[in-house]
Amino acid sequence: MLKTLVSIIIPCKGIDDYTRECVEHCKQLDYDNYEILLLPDDSEEIIAGVKVIATGPVSPGKKRNIGVTNSSGEFCAFIDNDAYPRSDWLKNALKHLENPTVGGVGGPGLTPETDSLPQKAGGYVLSSFMVGTLSSRYKTKQSFESDDIHSCNFVTQKSVIEEAGGWNEKYWPGEDTLMCLAIKHLGKKLVEEPDMVVYHHRRALFRAHLKQVSRFGEHRGFFVKKFPENSLKATYFLPSLLVLSFSAGALLSFLFSFFVNILALGIVTYLILSLFAAALQVKSAKMVFIVWLGIIVTHIVYGLSFLSGLLKSDLRR
Repeated sequence: MLKTLVSIIIPCKGIDDYTRECVEHCKQLDYDNYEILLLPDDSEEIIAGVKVIATGPVSPGKKRNIGVTNSSGEFCAFIDNDAYPRSDWLKNALKHLENPTVGGVGGPGLTPETDSLPQKAGGYVLSSFMVGTLSSRYKTKQSFESDDIHSCNFVTQKSVIEEAGGWNEKYWPGEDTLMCLAIKHLGKKLVEEPDMVVYHHRRALFRAHLKQVSRFGEHRGFFVKKFPENSLKATYFLPSLLVLSFSAGALLSFLFSFFVNILALGIVTYLILSLFAAALQVKSAKMVFIVWLGIIVTHIVYGLSFLSGLLKSDLRR
């Protein structure tokens, strides 16, 4: 019996080594009825078994919509070009989508063993408990119902994407948040499953990692006021509250000497907690220090970017 056709949709700017790695792993899936659609800005490269569609320099949401329009599968599986799937990715995804109440399924994006030490350090920061509930995106965990599945690992029925109105073509990052919100409006559940694994190359700590974090923070801050239904969560505010609290504490300590001890206690408590979080992730003393520092600067950059997003009337790509 022929299995249901699945369209694997991979948006990218260009076809680089990560993209080729993604395609090769897709071809090694233990699921034998799929098509691969690769959507670079501009490429005439021919890849066996892959439908390459040049889209021009458009947003990832636009690329995914072009992929859906040109797809033939009943299901659409979305993955980023700097990620690659475990061999049982599609098989496990479709198993969970047999439940008609589920409108989409995702899973963790684990750091590949082949990543460099700075990349792994960025991965350790993202998967630490100091990141809050978002850390579940970067490590295996138990199954849970979600309202915000990451687009680097997202599978659903093509009809659901179409009924939801397609991917938002303006915002990036954040187009996955809006897709999930639209699917929830259809009365469907979204589920994160630990056996639906992709390996997602990390941004290297510090510069590339912090640049990505700043984009996430700014968009989430803006989305909190524009799309509060799945963005208005206390954990998203914590880094900003941390920055504001320590800034206010420093000012009050300058004006009133008794605030010095309060500020010192808060800083020491935070440093101990973040050091403990780093130590849970790695064993190397040198790497612990780097991850510890990474957690701290991630909170600062995210917190400031989140406040920036809150203050903006709109975001430009």
